[in-house]
Amino acid sequence: MKNYKLIIQYDGSRYYGWQRQPEQTTVQGKLESVLSAMTDRPVEVIGAGRTDAGVHARGMAANVFLETESSCQEIRDYLNRYLPDDIAVLAVKEASPRFHARYNAIGKTYRYTCYDGEVKSVFDRKYCYRLPEKPDLDRMWAAAEVLKGEHDFRNFCVNPRMKKSTVRNVDRIEIKREGDYLTFTFHGNGFLQNMVRILVGTLLEVGFGRMTVEQVEAVLINPDRQKAGPTAPALGLCMMSVDYD
Repeated sequence: MKNYKLIIQYDGSRYYGWQRQPEQTTVQGKLESVLSAMTDRPVEVIGAGRTDAGVHARGMAANVFLETESSCQEIRDYLNRYLPDDIAVLAVKEASPRFHARYNAIGKTYRYTCYDGEVKSVFDRKYCYRLPEKPDLDRMWAAAEVLKGEHDFRNFCVNPRMKKSTVRNVDRIEIKREGDYLTFTFHGNGFLQNMVRILVGTLLEVGFGRMTVEQVEAVLINPDRQKAGPTAPALGLCMMSVDYD
């Protein structure tokens, strides 16, 4: 039995997230179903993260142990033949027996896309959050500088009772405008549940003038979750890539 690393992209619009769940359509569930049919035995696909319902991915990493004589290209081609059109496997390669897609990850990049044009964007409507007004970029850039670095991000997590460490290092936050589109790009050593979406919601509150940079700084040390901004909708979020040594 060999260990294989997969790079996967998917449109998460119709999925109840990555993680397999009873009686729900998930990305992990679809991958495992196809691979189980290929090998004629149950398999478990281990993802680098657990994207929420409606979140997309361009470079999700995963690993799976398979007993097969098929080559990496044949495994990839089989998956792409039988997976639905909104999931694609970009690459399959043999990995070390000890490789674990989640535990060995040292960094992740997420991108969140917003649209603030006067006319709604029909063809991008499933992949970007339409804003009610145009936010101030200078204010958001200032707030992003406060959020960068190693902090306890417990107030930016949807689970306030999380028992594991909530300290994370977000070493890059980029906010860019291209026409009517705004993109927020985050890179860090890991992210808590809904953390990126709450970061985006908080930055937008600053951009709309409803929060100050000083209030954002206070959120990092204040235990009251309600001080953070709202959770931005899932549809604008996309996992871009996962880093390994």
